Amino acid sequence: MIQTDHLRLLERSLDVSTLRQRVIANNIANVDTPHFKSKRVAFEEMLRQEMGQTTSQLRAYRTDQRHLSFGPIGSIPEPRITSNPNAMVQHNENDVDLEYEMNRMAENQIWYNGLVQLTGGYFTKLSSVINGGGK
Repeated sequence: MIQTDHLRLLERSLDVSTLRQRVIANNIANVDTPHFKSKRVAFEEMLRQEMGQTTSQLRAYRTDQRHLSFGPIGSIPEPRITSNPNAMVQHNENDVDLEYEMNRMAENQIWYNGLVQLTGGYFTKLSSVINGGGK
C-alpha cells in the first residue's frame, strides 16, 4: 500500500516514543522499590549510525551534522531497553531520580506530539495530492 521510508521512520519513532513512555512510567512507579534499577530506551544513536551508513550516490548539502542525511533509509533499528549506567544509587540501592524521570517524560511527550503532527501532515499532503492538489 503506501509504504515510504519517511512513513516507516515516523511509525518506528512513534513506537519508540510509546515504549519510552512506558519505561519512564515504570521507573517512576518503582521510585520507592528497594534494589530497583532504572531503565532507558536506546534508539536515536542507533538510528544516527544506521542513517550515516546510507550509500546514496546523490548527496545532500547539510549545514549541520545533526541533519538527516539524504537518500534512502536502510533498515530502521529496533529500540533497546538498557539499564542506566550513570545513575546514582540511593541508600536502598534504588537508582530512580524522580526529577530526572519527570523531565524525561515531559521531553518525550513533546517529542511524541511533534511526531503526531508530522504524521498528520504527511497524510494531509497525501490526501491533497490524491484529491487533485486543491483544484
